[in-house]
Amino acid sequence: MDTLLSIHKVSKTYKNGYKALNKISLQIPKGEIFALLGPNGAGKTTLISSICGIVRQDEGHIKVKTFDTIFDWRQTRELIGLVPQELTLDNFETVWDALSFSRGLFGKPPDTAYLKWILNALSLYDKRNESIIRLSGGMKRRVLVAKALAHNPELIFLDEPTAGVDVALRKRMWELVQELRRGGATVILTTHYIEEAEEIADRIGIIDKGILLLVEDKIKLMNKMSKRQLIVFVKNKIQTIPKSLNQFDLQLHETGAAVIYTYNKNASRTGITRMLSALSENKIIVKDLQTHQSSLEEVFLSFINKDQK
Repeated sequence: MDTLLSIHKVSKTYKNGYKALNKISLQIPKGEIFALLGPNGAGKTTLISSICGIVRQDEGHIKVKTFDTIFDWRQTRELIGLVPQELTLDNFETVWDALSFSRGLFGKPPDTAYLKWILNALSLYDKRNESIIRLSGGMKRRVLVAKALAHNPELIFLDEPTAGVDVALRKRMWELVQELRRGGATVILTTHYIEEAEEIADRIGIIDKGILLLVEDKIKLMNKMSKRQLIVFVKNKIQTIPKSLNQFDLQLHETGAAVIYTYNKNASRTGITRMLSALSENKIIVKDLQTHQSSLEEVFLSFINKDQK
């Protein structure tokens, strides 16, 4: 698959000495949806700003297609659409004028049908003649998305695109991202909504303290990292787990009403049958069973917590 974005050993240190990026390397193929996760101050926005030419990195290079973001900034900027976190809009423009101006800014000819499609996709068409100052915060964020898409960019950055957006519209925006990908676009998003990455991303990157800790296919990551737990509720509360059950590494629930068995769901033998038999041999009567599988959020937190130790 063709590489659309190439990042090679990019570092950025601000004047106050804060190292926001530390030798970041990453390859993004054309047509991918890539989710970049990390806590506040992890370096997500600095990395996006470096790619978009808003911030200049101290080391390394970034290329979009064959164009360097510093030396070929005009070409790279034409290929990129950015939805920033901040609401940077001219309040006294109409929605339609804002989109038309953004498209013209990149030398693109008028395309009424395309702009209508964007507005309909973002549930903004009825507001096309409304001044931006009269819109709600959620609608203003949608206008930012529309402006970023107005010039048909090939590489789209969504920096917290659904912050302040209601759940129903968030789902619609996820659908829009999939439509953009089907049209040939490549999408990179940062988000605090873990389910957003879990829903739409092909690959996940986890960044913290300016270091890219992990880049992995979403499905492989969840299969590799997530474990499944079997919660075994018992008829009579127990205070301690018998030593004869140590081989199963059981955890006693704080209430004493259950024990928790962690296993690899992909293993050929999970050990569940042997564990349940051993409980019975120890006169621990099972009342009910419940399974729990780690979510992407738990995987993410495990990486961040590991990095902070």
